[in-house]
Amino acid sequence: MRWIRLLVIVPVTLFAVLFWLTRPGPVDAVAWRSPAAPPLAGVLEANTELRQASLLAQGLVDGPEAVILDDSGELFTGTADGRLLRIDTQGGVHPITHTGGRPLGLALDHQGRLVVADAVRGLLRVDAHGHIETLVDEIDGVPLQFCDDVAIGADGVIYFTDASSRFTLPDYRLDLIEGRPHGRLLAYDPATGETRVLLGELYFANGVTLSAEGDYLLVNETFRYRIRRYWLHGERAGEQDLFAHGLPGFPDNISTRPGGKGYWVAIPSRRNPQFDRISGSVALRNLLARLPGSLQPAPERYGMVLLLSPDGEIVAAPQDPGGELLHEITSAVEHDGHLYLGTLGGDRIGRWPIPEPLR
Repeated sequence: MRWIRLLVIVPVTLFAVLFWLTRPGPVDAVAWRSPAAPPLAGVLEANTELRQASLLAQGLVDGPEAVILDDSGELFTGTADGRLLRIDTQGGVHPITHTGGRPLGLALDHQGRLVVADAVRGLLRVDAHGHIETLVDEIDGVPLQFCDDVAIGADGVIYFTDASSRFTLPDYRLDLIEGRPHGRLLAYDPATGETRVLLGELYFANGVTLSAEGDYLLVNETFRYRIRRYWLHGERAGEQDLFAHGLPGFPDNISTRPGGKGYWVAIPSRRNPQFDRISGSVALRNLLARLPGSLQPAPERYGMVLLLSPDGEIVAAPQDPGGELLHEITSAVEHDGHLYLGTLGGDRIGRWPIPEPLR
């Protein structure tokens, strides 16, 4: 009688699967043809340069996603448990405060206060005593979902990104899978309290930085492997264009080199070839979003940073294959001949001596 049971079980199972697949899912994916990845040759050829880095606060920090330094060389970072920390020039770790959220991007304003892009709480400002002031936590009455990075202009205007107006930090991979432009580039003026949307419909608006002259902003569109430029001043004020595209991985934070000698771009993961191959299939992407998180695309364990010229060309790509020392690098900031490297998933901060040819 087994064959009779199979005649019943198989159709019922197939019906259940089809019913599950046709129900509304967590995303409404759109097709996109991923651009060809650049060949991993020349400046992109695999190397182990980042393994020359020394490590700061190893084992004392969890997910120091962003790092910044003041003029004296003291370093500031935020961790996965919501702490803001100061690391002195001797490597000592000192707590500043706890945001109650997840601090991502950091900047120092002209009064030396920390300005924090917190994925949970929005745009914050923290004084020397650890007092937290909320600057922006909603736009037009709608709460910020995913405040990500921040940069401050010479006039005190604070530029920051909202990575996704639809998905929060725990569900960031769903934003990748859906493939719709939910990100924004925003500007907050402390003098007026006004917040403006400079650019909308960005594909996961991530790192942001000002050019050395302050005439434009660069913002990373992580899930399109590219960097967009927004002009602030001059004849092109208010216009936008592509500064770099077809990158070898997902760009996270970006920083401007001292003296305007280019830009450092943190690459937390190289591209996922399997995901690129299904980028044009709505059905497969919607199905992927239904799978457990363990089966969805995840960052590759690999360390990579890009150095871009002032014109957006890749001129160097120091790496750590396999992430033996550093992996999932999310920020790269130059100070006094060294590159300081933050990570979303690691327990350390890298301090890499920049080779003389790149200085």
